[in-house]
Amino acid sequence: MRDFDLLLPETVAEVSGLLARLGEDCRMIAGGTALLLALRQRMVTPTHLISLAGVRALRGITYDPRDGLRIGALTTHAAVARSPLVRQHYPVLADMASRLANPQVRNQGTIGGNLCYADPTTDPPSCLAALDARLALGSARGERLLPVAAFLVDYYACALAPDEVLTDIRLPPPRFDFGHHARFHRTAAEHRPLINLALVARREGDVVEEARLVVGATTVVPTRVMEAEAFLAGRVVTPALAREAADIVASAIDPVSDGRGSAAYRRDMVRVVARRTIERLMAPTTPDRAAERAIA
Repeated sequence: MRDFDLLLPETVAEVSGLLARLGEDCRMIAGGTALLLALRQRMVTPTHLISLAGVRALRGITYDPRDGLRIGALTTHAAVARSPLVRQHYPVLADMASRLANPQVRNQGTIGGNLCYADPTTDPPSCLAALDARLALGSARGERLLPVAAFLVDYYACALAPDEVLTDIRLPPPRFDFGHHARFHRTAAEHRPLINLALVARREGDVVEEARLVVGATTVVPTRVMEAEAFLAGRVVTPALAREAADIVASAIDPVSDGRGSAAYRRDMVRVVARRTIERLMAPTTPDRAAERAIA
């Protein structure tokens, strides 16, 4: 690790000004779970680190019935998991955060840092995309909002402008009565899923009125499968219907092929995970750990 200067701004405008002035010679640091590894391996060698720890505007979780949920970018995954507001109004998000990676990452890593790092094998993007989250990007020039799908553009690449900071994540008021985030690991020792899948739905009795389904980890960026959503809408889910919907999901994605798994293997496993997740719509339950272990 090479020497660097640590800068301690207190406002988003200050951070933005430093980013604009220093350019490629600096990096922002939040929880540091990914950046410190990159520094140690000399994958990046900035002359300056801009600590976000003192920027109070990036902290906190708030909820309003009209505007929905706001999660500050510096909020740790563990804080998301245990937040009473998240657990009450967006239980699928709290459950996802409670199972992310490992305890060290959950307690140190931040949700904003996770999104900006744009690791394609992480869990929050698919869950947030299914919940129709918008990401607030701030700078000295003002603020703009982007959906998750527009923010994540490629492997480890996001849509942040050189002088922008991800300030918070905003979720609209909840309209779904079902949500599940599934993860598939090839081995129990892995912390990075080979596949994840988020499904949220609104039901009227046994009929699925609306569904949102997003596949992640096995594609370059989270992929919303609108064909499967349209197929489920207005139907009563049965095992046969779940199998047919899962086939649609598997056919619609463009899985990567690498040392962790071929595209064909990933597609087959997406089909399995999608079928098991969609079958959960037949009987509304709280997260079933035994079923989750069977998927994983």
